[in-house]
Amino acid sequence: MWELITDGGIWFRILLYVVVLGVIQFVVRDYIGRVVEKAVRGKKYKNAKEERQREQTLTGLFRTALTIAIWFIGSILILNEFEVNLAALATGAGLIGIVIGFGAQSTVKDFLSGIFIILENQYRVGDVVSIGGHAGIVEQVTIRTTKLRDLDGSVYFIPNGEVNTVQNMTLEYSGLIIDVGVSYDTDIDKAKDVMNKVGQDLADDPDWKDRIIEPVEYLRLDSFGDSSVNLKAVGKTIPIEQWNVAGEYRTRLKKAFEKNGIEIPFPQRVVRQAKDKVKK
Repeated sequence: MWELITDGGIWFRILLYVVVLGVIQFVVRDYIGRVVEKAVRGKKYKNAKEERQREQTLTGLFRTALTIAIWFIGSILILNEFEVNLAALATGAGLIGIVIGFGAQSTVKDFLSGIFIILENQYRVGDVVSIGGHAGIVEQVTIRTTKLRDLDGSVYFIPNGEVNTVQNMTLEYSGLIIDVGVSYDTDIDKAKDVMNKVGQDLADDPDWKDRIIEPVEYLRLDSFGDSSVNLKAVGKTIPIEQWNVAGEYRTRLKKAFEKNGIEIPFPQRVVRQAKDKVKK
C-alpha cells in the first residue's frame, strides 16, 4: 500500500490527501455536533428552544474552526509534495504578515469580537436582535460575521467587529407593552378590570397559555392625549411570541371594550369654511 502511494506520482498523492482530509472533515464534523449537543444539554436552560439555539451557534463555530484547521494542514502537505521550502516560506510569510497585518486589523477585530459574542452568549441563531440599525432574526453566527434576515426577507451581513451595541429582544423571555387610548369620560377602574380580565382569559386559553409567562395586566394611566386618556398594560411571553400575543390581546380587548361600552376614540377635526358674500 505504501509503495502504491509513493510510486503513484505527485498528483495521486495530492488526490489522496484531499480525499482523506475530506473524509476526516465529514466524520469529525458529525462528532463535533454530538459533543456540543452533549455539552449543551449538560447545562440548565429555560426551555428546549433556548438550548437548541445555543447548540446550533456553538456547532457552527467549532465546525468553521475545524474546517480551517484541516485544510491548513492539507495545504502544508500539498506544498511539501511540491518540495516547497516551508521554513523559508514561513519566514517570508511572517514578514509579509507584518505588512498585511496593519491592513487586516479590522478582520482580526471581527474574529476576536465574534469569539466573545459566542462565548458570552450575547445572541444565538434564532434570536431577534437589532444591530447597528438593522433588526431581524439571526440566521448564522460565524467568527467573522453575523447574518440577519428582516421581516421583508432582506439579509444583512454584519462584521462582528462593528457590533457595538446589541438589542436582543428574545433572550430568555420577551416582554410586551400594550398602549390603548380611551375617552375622557371612561371609568378608569372599569377599563382596568376589563384589561386584566382579557389578559387572564388569554393566559388561560389552551391555544395560548404555553406562550405566556405572565398575563397581560394593566400597569398605569400613562398620559393625557388630545382626545384620549392613554392606558398602558404589560406582560411577559416566551421568546419571539410577544408580537403574536400582543395582536391577539388587542383583538380581544377591542371586542371587550365594545361589549362594556368603553370607547376607543379617534382624532376628529372640524373644518369650517367661510363663505364670502359677493355683492352685485
